[in-house]
Amino acid sequence: MPDPLLTAIADIVAEAGRLAVRASERGFKHWEKEPGQPLSDVDLAVNDMLRHRLTALVPEAGWLSEESVDDVDRLDRDLVWIIDPIDGTRDFVRGRRGWSISVGLVRQRRPWLAVLDAPALGLVYRAEAGKGTQLNGVPTQASQRTEFPGSRVPADDLPHIDDDLVAVTKPNSIALRIAMVATNHADLVASIRWGHEWDLAAAALIASEAGATVTDALGEPLRFNSPDAAAFGVLASAPGIHQAALERLTERAKSALIV
Repeated sequence: MPDPLLTAIADIVAEAGRLAVRASERGFKHWEKEPGQPLSDVDLAVNDMLRHRLTALVPEAGWLSEESVDDVDRLDRDLVWIIDPIDGTRDFVRGRRGWSISVGLVRQRRPWLAVLDAPALGLVYRAEAGKGTQLNGVPTQASQRTEFPGSRVPADDLPHIDDDLVAVTKPNSIALRIAMVATNHADLVASIRWGHEWDLAAAALIASEAGATVTDALGEPLRFNSPDAAAFGVLASAPGIHQAALERLTERAKSALIV
C-alpha cells in the first residue's frame, strides 16, 4: 500500500508539472542568473507553488530549494524539503523533454521520501526509504551489471580515457540521469565537481531504493541538509561496478578538489 504522504506529495508534484507544461505551451520569460545558468519565470512559479503546498502538507519541515533564499532555520529541523523546481532548465527553455521536478523529504539528513516527475516524458518516479522505488506505479530494479567495460553512461560524448564505456542519451536533468540507473537504462552516472543537494536528494533515494549504490565522487555516503547545501559530486551505479568506477574516477576527483 503506498504511503499516504508519498501519494499526497506526488499529487502536488503532478500539479506543479501541469503548471510547467501549460507555461511552456503559452510562452514564458527566461534569462541567465549567472553565465551558463538559465532561469525562467516558470522555475519561480513552480517553486512558489511547491513551497505553499508542501509546507502546508508538512508544516514542521524546513525548506531548501534552488530558487529560494536559504533559511538556516532548516538546520534545526528533523524534516527538510529539498527541492529543485525544474531540474534541467536548459532543456526546458529549449523546448526539450529532459527536465524534471525533483522533490525530496529528508529526515535526520537522510532521504526519506522522493518524487521525481518528468511530465514531458510521462515519467513519475516515487521512492520511500526501505520500501523500494516505482516508476509509473511499477517497481523498478537498478542495473545489475558486473563488468565495468561497456557500462552505459548518459553523456553527449565520452573522453578518450573512457572509450571503453558506452554513451547513451543524456537528459539535461542530472536527477533523471541518476534515475536511469534505477530503471536499468544506464549503468553509471558520475560527477566529479561540487554540486547542490537539491540536484541529488530525490534521485539518490530513487536509485538506492532500486538497488543501486550511490555515494559522493570519493565513495563517501551522501548526507543532506548541510550548512552549505553542497555535495562533492555523485557516483550512482550498479553495485557490481561501483568499486571499479571509483578506481577510474578517484584521481580525477582528487584533482578537481585541488582546483
